[in-house]
Amino acid sequence: MTSPTAKRPPTKDRPWSFLRRAWFSLGDPASLRPWLSMGAALIVLNFSLTFHNVWPTLWITTRHELSVEIAVLVLVLALYSEAVKLPSRGTITGLAILLVVFCMGRYAEVTAPALYGRPVNLYWDAPHLLNVVAMINQAASPVVSVLVGFGLITILVLIFLVLKWCLTRVGESLQFPPARRALAVAAAGLIALYLVGHTPSPLRTLRWFSLPVSATYWRQAEFTLGAYQQARTPNSALCPQSAGDSDFASLAGDDVFVVFLESYGATAYDRPEIAQTLVRGREALADAVRASGRGVVSAYVESPTFGGASWLAHMSLLTGRPIRDNGTYNLLLTQDCEVLTQKFARHGYRVVGLMPGLKSEWPEGVFYGFDEIYGERALDYRGPEFGWWRIPDQYALAKLDQLELVKTPRAPLFVFFPTISSHMPFRPTPPYQPDWSRLLAEEPYEPNAVAESLAVEPDWTNLIVDYADTIAYTFDYLSGYLGQRPDLDLLLVLLGDHQPPASVSGAQTRWDVPVHVIANRQEALDILLGAGFVDGLEPEREAIGPMHELTTLLLRAASGSARPSPGEDLSDANHAGIDVAGRGPLGQAGD
Repeated sequence: MTSPTAKRPPTKDRPWSFLRRAWFSLGDPASLRPWLSMGAALIVLNFSLTFHNVWPTLWITTRHELSVEIAVLVLVLALYSEAVKLPSRGTITGLAILLVVFCMGRYAEVTAPALYGRPVNLYWDAPHLLNVVAMINQAASPVVSVLVGFGLITILVLIFLVLKWCLTRVGESLQFPPARRALAVAAAGLIALYLVGHTPSPLRTLRWFSLPVSATYWRQAEFTLGAYQQARTPNSALCPQSAGDSDFASLAGDDVFVVFLESYGATAYDRPEIAQTLVRGREALADAVRASGRGVVSAYVESPTFGGASWLAHMSLLTGRPIRDNGTYNLLLTQDCEVLTQKFARHGYRVVGLMPGLKSEWPEGVFYGFDEIYGERALDYRGPEFGWWRIPDQYALAKLDQLELVKTPRAPLFVFFPTISSHMPFRPTPPYQPDWSRLLAEEPYEPNAVAESLAVEPDWTNLIVDYADTIAYTFDYLSGYLGQRPDLDLLLVLLGDHQPPASVSGAQTRWDVPVHVIANRQEALDILLGAGFVDGLEPEREAIGPMHELTTLLLRAASGSARPSPGEDLSDANHAGIDVAGRGPLGQAGD
């Protein structure tokens, strides 16, 4: 007879018996703790690659999605532990570093559209990273810059430590065969559900999963490789010579200013809180136009870029071709193109680039054929500095007047002016100086006006007010200049380069920008009215076309003909599809 206290011989576990034992151990806190640690670790690991942006901020949130990459990682670790050995500390550390890289990629992927209205592109954006850092350092105090840098490093270290802790907890769980096999089965099941979502099956399982971060990096690598291959084989037919051009008869020697207003987009009209702030400025500009004996017509055109990369808009207008990526931009710089500036130069115009944001040498400027480029050094601004860009747009216009317009006799001017005062982060906004002669003095502003301007810091959580204020400043100095120069025979083209970032313009926003043409001669304005422009400073809702087609309209207005002359049309649809990327701004660092 067997004693009641005798030990039974060991028996082999039945399938899934570990689940029964785990269930009965829930009442024991000591047994429950490892399961809770493993569960928490898996939740954090999953969140690290599935979070979403809280628009339009830098913060993140969850939508309770699954990461197939974490499932693959858990399955590989479980199989490796079953067949070989448990992951070492070095392996855990290496995987934690890899997950930090993936986490950064995920953050860039979900945050860039919220802030800039376009996906992140390492090939485009990485070369300008140092310029952006320098701009932030210039705009902020040294203490703030150091604190921000230290904070970013601290955040990365904390992310690494948290992910390493999570991987360590998972690794500890893998030493127990029941937990190891349970993790393997669960991970394999999730991977199977993800794969089913890619089949014709009626099960829509993909909606449970976040987009893999590895796919983001794969697209970036594929894009970069294609860009480098395209750069090695330039397209010699990208920019053929045009057969003819306008005769500029209706201009009769008038000066022509093409002013790209930084970040001036349809948002300035579409968002009521911004539009209301700008009512006074637009009315003042309209009054200045009328008082100076000029007329104005307006329309929307679609910009080739959004939230940045102003140089793509600049080149699209000056070449009359759709330049939607940096690769096409770079390729065009290698071609023998006749651009808008050169057309005016062949008709006796002095072609000038007014570029207060140009901080260094710009050899690419040869492509545009400028007779003179007034960058930061040539403008010799000695007043108070307003952020990274330093030089107020109003000062740049006043300096141009002194350097070029007061000369007698002189050739008519074609001025290309990309403004900078309305550049993100839109602060500090310079004060408007009604006494234009004082702008060129050693002390261009009253000290209290400067102090008040510099005291207003950018509100990074809500840039809408800052944006509205800087566009209002733009209207102020434009109105003032027209009032200062009623004697100037002028064709003034005011054009937005792109919409402000999505944090200002909003999600799913159109890419349209306003264009206003102010002129002494009604004949030129009538041609534009016939092409879809409307009287005044309020464009109609629908865009009249892409920005590069505006070049042809301006040439027709300059020629006094509503119909194109032979070879006049600079645009060519055959040049629109080159999908590569490159680098380089049109004279503006860090945009």
